[in-house]
Amino acid sequence: MSEPTSLYFHIPFCRHRCSYCDFNTYAGLDGLISEYMAALRREAAWAGQAAGVRLQTHTIFLGGGTPSLIPAGELAALLETCRKYFDVLPDAEITLEANPGTVTLDSLSALRQAGFNRISLGMQSANAVDLMLLERQHDTLDVIRAVEWARRSGFDNLNLDLIYGLPAQPLERWQATLKTAMDLQPEHFSLYALSIEHGTPFRHWLERGLVSAPDDDLAADMFEWACERLEAAGYGHYEISNWGRYSGDGMLACRHNLQYWRNLPYLGLGAGAHGYVNGVRTANLRGVRAYIQNMNTGRAADFPAGTAVESALPIDRWTAMQEHLMVGLRLLDEGVSNQTFQQRFGASLEQAFPHQIAHLQEVSLLEWAGSNHDILRLTRRGWLLGNQVFSEFVDLEETEV
Repeated sequence: MSEPTSLYFHIPFCRHRCSYCDFNTYAGLDGLISEYMAALRREAAWAGQAAGVRLQTHTIFLGGGTPSLIPAGELAALLETCRKYFDVLPDAEITLEANPGTVTLDSLSALRQAGFNRISLGMQSANAVDLMLLERQHDTLDVIRAVEWARRSGFDNLNLDLIYGLPAQPLERWQATLKTAMDLQPEHFSLYALSIEHGTPFRHWLERGLVSAPDDDLAADMFEWACERLEAAGYGHYEISNWGRYSGDGMLACRHNLQYWRNLPYLGLGAGAHGYVNGVRTANLRGVRAYIQNMNTGRAADFPAGTAVESALPIDRWTAMQEHLMVGLRLLDEGVSNQTFQQRFGASLEQAFPHQIAHLQEVSLLEWAGSNHDILRLTRRGWLLGNQVFSEFVDLEETEV
């Protein structure tokens, strides 16, 4: 692999499973944290050795779940394992997701000392009604304190996650939330429209008539208002749901997530984690106990399929071409480079997808941009209809290109 690799570690522990969450998370399993972290270190050590070369690593991301529930010493030990078995670059972006009510000044200081240099806080809302509906275990004061403590601990790269488009959420309430968040001056924002997924409390409430369905038109208004407000405040809108603040060194995008959107390699480690390395997509066992047991007693397959792998699917060229469009078109300015696509797959975008591109241009959802008009990207109208665009590149019958 010529490109630097990213590492994703899944931390599945939570104090409480939120009403909208369909991630691989579990409450009430805190007694397994120490065993789990030991198993996670073993998987990281195995991956680093089994790769056959010392993988150059430029981003590490701990997501969940609630990684900030893990003692700082355990997290520091995990980073030490990464440094031992991977070539972690000196300027690597190392992110920890955190819930505002689970951090202290001491814990954040210890994390910064361990090498974490980016914190992503799940703020979600600044309104008590919204937070109650989302079943979040914090309030706005917790967010303000967490940001202050992060700054005092030396973190100068901070993301805030927010959710909009909640049932019965008026535009004014969303505007107040975003204004409060902007007052905290984070370097990065991730804004997500609420999606009601199967198996979540939200879905059950909706089916029983206890909450109304989200208003898609109102959610679009919220999105467009946020776009205007953040642009005016000096944030670059570089991906459908993500904004980075401009500074003297450029825009502070999330380098780890760029790895996904550019369809570049990453190892997924931990229970339920997904990875994509050497043209193989891997998925680990979801259960915490099953993951620990397999890491303790199982036998690894060939890299990148580790001891706890549930599936390892080789991605053929045609599937990879489609996936490249689906993820790359999320990048609003960068889009998908025809030159990069041709270098990677040996065919141009229009050779691979002539009808799809022509149709989406006709309905003003895609456009060619760049100085040489070789960047395919969403139009401004396409920002709101991204899923419609991406669906055009799913499960296509293979053509000879």
